Amino acid sequence: MPGGFSIAEKLDRLFKQVRSPGQGEVSYMAVAEAIRAQQGIPISHTYIWQLRTGRRDNPTVQHLTGLATFFGVGVSYFLDDAEADKVDGQLALLGTLRDAGVTEIALRAADVSPSSRDTICELVRKVWELERERGRNGG
Repeated sequence: MPGGFSIAEKLDRLFKQVRSPGQGEVSYMAVAEAIRAQQGIPISHTYIWQLRTGRRDNPTVQHLTGLATFFGVGVSYFLDDAEADKVDGQLALLGTLRDAGVTEIALRAADVSPSSRDTICELVRKVWELERERGRNGG
């Protein structure tokens, strides 16, 4: 696809980025079962695999909407390359936070007052300074 990414490439990025801390990629079976149970959209794990591998490349809007909802993105992720780029950047940041083990801290901090967020930032900075000092002093 000149100048853009295919549905397969976008779906592949979602599978690689959207996962729970310490977990691998979600299975095609789990995705299909969740979409059927939670959204009432008939979809098979084989069809999802075909979309991800590019063997099928013309999904219905219903299937794209089901996949987008499952992965927590707007359906525009699949239809608009600018939106996909924006979401990919956000997913990469979330992946970094998840892999660093700080997702819970970040999510909880987002739901407190600005002054409390400032306090949390100051505490994290202080702990970071203490850790660096211990490292320099060999302990």
